[in-house]
Amino acid sequence: MSVAFAGNSATTGSREAGPLRVMIVDDSVVIRGLISRWIGAEHDMEVAASLRTGLEAVNQIERINPDVAVLDIEMPELDGISALPQLLAKKRDLVIIMASTLTRRNAEISFKALSLGAADYIPKPESTREASAADIFHHDLIQKIRHLGARLRRKSAVASPPLAPASPAPAPRSPVARPIAPAPAVPAASGALTMRPFSTQTPKVLLIGSSTGGPQALMALVTELGPVIDRFPVLITQHMPPTFTTILAEHLARSSRKPAAEAVDGEPVKPGRIYLAPGGKHMRVARSGADTVIALDDGPAVNFCKPAVDPLFTSAIDIWHGSILSVILTGMGSDGMRGGKDIVAAGGSVIAQDEASSVVWGMPGAAANAGICAAILPLNQIGAKVNRLFAGDRA
Repeated sequence: MSVAFAGNSATTGSREAGPLRVMIVDDSVVIRGLISRWIGAEHDMEVAASLRTGLEAVNQIERINPDVAVLDIEMPELDGISALPQLLAKKRDLVIIMASTLTRRNAEISFKALSLGAADYIPKPESTREASAADIFHHDLIQKIRHLGARLRRKSAVASPPLAPASPAPAPRSPVARPIAPAPAVPAASGALTMRPFSTQTPKVLLIGSSTGGPQALMALVTELGPVIDRFPVLITQHMPPTFTTILAEHLARSSRKPAAEAVDGEPVKPGRIYLAPGGKHMRVARSGADTVIALDDGPAVNFCKPAVDPLFTSAIDIWHGSILSVILTGMGSDGMRGGKDIVAAGGSVIAQDEASSVVWGMPGAAANAGICAAILPLNQIGAKVNRLFAGDRA
């Protein structure tokens, strides 16, 4: 089926079969070269263009016709935040990943970019000479391109099915292809997900884990959780670097109209507050006399993440035992699944966001496929369900 896109004659079928086409837009020749080499080493993606400014990208987007753009924020002639809406106006299904160094200004711009249609963001290391920082940037960028690009192609396949053949033929019944990355949505053997009943214990704490797509999902969810936040502590781990978590906490406070802040080591955990794991540190809970307190950990990454969800989930069991409700929202990878298993084994419950409403169904999909979920729900139904469970409903 031909795609009527600004004179480009590419076809949906051929594009779906080929590698993801990535456009790199950054004024640093070092960064452009680095990302180009990384993409060139992957079998399922290719460099469609390497450009210096946002203006070049806007002027050439129709000719290049990429699937994904890695867009720097600070560039001459036309910066990333100004180029973003112009690129989406010319190619509305373009997956845009904003890239920036770790400054408060850039973090705020990245959040604004999400509201304007960017799919995700990624922090660039201050110096590519730092091996560990470059390794994390490499891993995260390639995974984001792969997952978000695969999601785009699944959506395109559903929205634009191939033309019917000239002679009658039965409609295909096979499921839409899954991403190359792990965690298929439905186990192939059974074709169905195993569900378990909710805990018989009324929850005393709400734990939330999220990653790619998480900031938008969290800000939507907390607007509905006022009754829970007023009476119970809410602890959140979002995969996010320092500075970005500071901004996210401020957004959560505005969205929920409740106190929300990055957690501080040793502070008591009380109802009426949202505690967000600070970027670059794992957040756990621990006993200190009669109090439950925050325990921040500067140890190694878990599941390639720091902060990670699993340390929060597992540490909570020693405090609240089976009176835990955990929610796993959109995100890459499988973080939260092992901690969720431990919570369920202790008598608690897990809710996962469903695939259709997730930006990436990695983390919630891993929990769903592990058979530990009591419910798999669209984002817009999770808040109401959480409120009912904390009010004593077990249905």
